Amino acid sequence: MSKKPKIAADQPNAKVIALVLLLGLLWGGNSVSIKIGLQGVPPFALATMRFLLGFAAITLWSLHQRVRLRLNPGELLPLIFVSVIFTLQITTLNLGTQITEASRSTVFISTYPFFTALFAHFWVPGDSLSVRKTVGITLAFGGVLLTFGGDLQFRAHDYLRGDLIVLLSGCLLGLRTVVTKLIIQSIHPYRLLFWLMVFSIPCFLISSLFLERGANFHFSVSGVSAIFYQGIVIAGFCFVSWTSILEQYSPSRLVVLFFVTPLFGVLLSYLLLGDAIGFALVVGACLVAYGIYLVNKR
Repeated sequence: MSKKPKIAADQPNAKVIALVLLLGLLWGGNSVSIKIGLQGVPPFALATMRFLLGFAAITLWSLHQRVRLRLNPGELLPLIFVSVIFTLQITTLNLGTQITEASRSTVFISTYPFFTALFAHFWVPGDSLSVRKTVGITLAFGGVLLTFGGDLQFRAHDYLRGDLIVLLSGCLLGLRTVVTKLIIQSIHPYRLLFWLMVFSIPCFLISSLFLERGANFHFSVSGVSAIFYQGIVIAGFCFVSWTSILEQYSPSRLVVLFFVTPLFGVLLSYLLLGDAIGFALVVGACLVAYGIYLVNKR
């Protein structure tokens, strides 16, 4: 029997908030690792490799937890729907990051909590936008823009095109978060992720075979490390943890914590890619922290 959707979201405790902040730290390296991986592998092939690793990690963990992976009646269509969103979101993220900078990609993919809160307001029972939550999200979003504002040189046409594609990916990610929240009430989180990979990996593989024929592949230590980071850490650990959290907690209440992701991302960009950071980072961090306080205030 399917579980009934939860009407009221539970209040996250300190351990859950700490775990989400850890996920934000790890996700901060995603755009950086994608940019490094794209230096030797084209976008669709990179997605294929990443999610093959993620698929292996999720399958092994599900078997270890004795989770039944076989589809139940009525689960096929919802899983296909969320898989389509997922495939489009990863495709736009990889394609956009390829033609823009990692720091800029981090800015625009980090807009997804705004889209999550907006979609949740209309579709998730008991998750409507309050004045306080709206102010908190707005301040955090403003802090992110302020932090990276000095790097957004829109006169660069190629960068602008990449920025818009990644912004679309952020919108799709917000939509996927809410759709996942809705269907996770009747589908086990690990089974959802398992079939998400089953449906999406062939799409990435076929796209690579047809659209990236003749592309050059260069495997370096940094490139292979970046692929494993995306596959095991992001597509494995982070996906499993975040999907499990969504089963119990409000997406708009917790997703605002991911506004710390670009702060970690810019630090990693500085350490690994040589990107510069300035005083705006400090002011932006304060706005993000206050936004988190407002959204999680009882």
